[in-house]
Order: sequence, then C-alpha cells, then structure tokens
Amino acid sequence: METNLTLDEIADINPEAMLADGFSEAILGMCLQFGCEPIVAYDYNKCIDILIKRDGMTTSEASDYIQFNVIGAYVGNNTPVFIMR
Repeated sequence: METNLTLDEIADINPEAMLADGFSEAILGMCLQFGCEPIVAYDYNKCIDILIKRDGMTTSEASDYIQFNVIGAYVGNNTPVFIMR
C-alpha cells in the first residue's frame, strides 16, 4: 500500500527541506542521494493536475507554469525534485 509522508515527518527527516507551495497532495516522499540531505519528491503529473483543476489552466499552461515558476525556482540543495512517472 502506498503511503505519503506527512509534512511533520518531512520536517523531522530534514527540517531544511523546501516545499512547493500548494502541491502537498502531490508529494511522493523524499529522495536520498549519497552525501546530501533527503529532499522532497513530487509527482510532476499530479502537480499538473492540481493546476488544471485548482486554477483552470490548460495542460500546456500548467506545464509552462511548473517549468518556469516551480522547477525553475531552484534555491539550493534542499530544493524539491519533480518525478515524471
């Protein structure tokens, strides 16, 4: 059974982990990489779906928004990642 981490669990694992505002329903878990702190991983397609349903965007608009405003907002090692499934 698939379970998602809660925001409290994420904070316990890495208090410096950054979140993408408005996309908590798309959190898959956390990514681990040698020598780095765990970071939050989001389902890219679920993020697109959130923008379509919540904000009335088209698929193209949602994709452009995610690419420029969310993925493009890299702010260091604790920036979340987005996984295409």
